[in-house]
Amino acid sequence: MNDVLAERIRRKLEILSDEQAYQVLDYVEFLESKYAQRAAGAPAFQKVAETLEDTLRAGRVPLNIIRGTMDTVGKAGRFLEGLAAAGKAAVEAKPAVEEKKSDE
Repeated sequence: MNDVLAERIRRKLEILSDEQAYQVLDYVEFLESKYAQRAAGAPAFQKVAETLEDTLRAGRVPLNIIRGTMDTVGKAGRFLEGLAAAGKAAVEAKPAVEEKKSDE
């Protein structure tokens, strides 16, 4: 999808209510299942969040509760991403520190 089309779709979605946005999501997922040549990949935590959201919607949980729950899950996801990035940076920095020690 080109950037202009993606931005146009994003603009249209922003003015919809949550209920209407979920209807659009349902239709997009239908189109994906019917026409997609490959499944859209998502990180593991994102898949868990989407499954939780789908379960809440299937259980007819009110949209304001779903919104609050998903906001909290989103914050947790961003925290975990930051934690993973910090861990990766620490692991990558360790060999550089060990090289300096061996040079001395």
